[in-house]
Amino acid sequence: MSFTLSSILSSQNSLLQEASEALPHQFSQCTYSLGPIRQAVYLCITCGEYRGICSSCSIACHTDHEQLELFPKRAFRCDCPTRAMHHPCALHKAPEDANATNTYGPNFAGTFCRCGRPYDAQQERETMIQCLACEDWFHESCLDLRARPTSRPPSPEPAEADDDAASEASSSGLPPPRIRAEDYDCLICSACVRAIPTLRRYAGTSGVLVVVRDGTEQDSWSVIGRDDVTETSAVEVQSSAEAEPGTTPDTGEKRTRSPTAEDAPHAKRARVSLEPPVFAPCLAPTPNAIAQKIYARSELSISDPNAGACEPVSLGKGDVFLTEGWRERWCRCDNCLPSLNAHPYLLEEEETYEPPEDPDSGLSLEELGLRALQHLPRDRAIDGIRAFNEMRDDLMNHLRPFAQEGREVTEADIREFFDARTQAAAP
Repeated sequence: MSFTLSSILSSQNSLLQEASEALPHQFSQCTYSLGPIRQAVYLCITCGEYRGICSSCSIACHTDHEQLELFPKRAFRCDCPTRAMHHPCALHKAPEDANATNTYGPNFAGTFCRCGRPYDAQQERETMIQCLACEDWFHESCLDLRARPTSRPPSPEPAEADDDAASEASSSGLPPPRIRAEDYDCLICSACVRAIPTLRRYAGTSGVLVVVRDGTEQDSWSVIGRDDVTETSAVEVQSSAEAEPGTTPDTGEKRTRSPTAEDAPHAKRARVSLEPPVFAPCLAPTPNAIAQKIYARSELSISDPNAGACEPVSLGKGDVFLTEGWRERWCRCDNCLPSLNAHPYLLEEEETYEPPEDPDSGLSLEELGLRALQHLPRDRAIDGIRAFNEMRDDLMNHLRPFAQEGREVTEADIREFFDARTQAAAP
């Protein structure tokens, strides 16, 4: 294989650009000292311990180990410098006690999704989606977003020009999606939905999509919650007084005080306000009957595994897909807000820690070499420059015959030059 000088320079610049984009950060500090934070976490398969390490330790301490990226995990503290891992941390020298606050789910054993399959990037055909709440990863087919693909990619079939789903299926070799990726913002799995009352109430309503089975047909599916997201004013308003008889009336409504014997004018008493406390009305939509039936059946099967033996075909799993702007659409009344406050990520987007930017990112090898020379002692810098000049002169002498004879310089010719120098330097 032969190269031109321009192609070599272009390839070198391309590699430098790719490296600066892939690793633009400094990886010189372990995040252990920052405490529990939301950060990218890696599983070291070589170490064999079900623990997580930060991005800096994955490069500085475990660079030659096989690793699996788990992506961001909430309130996680790096395990690399703790006694729970036998491989020493190169960035945080002092050994620390094992982290007691970290949560280690199935991902830390290398398994994902409710199906419990390990992830193999070379064989996995499906896209995996992370749940916002538990941060586990799920296959599209396990979420009923697609039919489960066959083991061998099917032959692509021509798709209609206006059928986006069929076009995507044809290009990927997978069954068409029931909800396209651009039609929702994030996923919350059914187990997490059942644990959050407000989210469970919203499931299947406008903007909170749920994939359900149509009737008893195994392969017939639809999506509930696709209705246009309306403004708050169009949502059915239910006041606290409507929710429970005998409670306070709607805001602004006057109620006549019932006369009593104490109203006699002969006695004076301290003035006491009889106006009832004002409660914010509940703006949550009416629960979707199909979605609520899914969760009720699911809870029944969990409490009694034999209870669903005579049930018809499952309606679906109950995972929800939130559309854009979902955080602004929550009801924040006294009944709905507490379960949202218990999970702050439902109200505000979380910050994910990233290492500081590397000032050397994007610099060429020549620029990095000159910068390194500036930090060397004078005598060592002079020796380095002298060695570089000697190598340059020897390379020019090696290439001169090629230029004189008009011969092409190949990769083997360059390797021959450096192999000769290595042998000459060997003791």
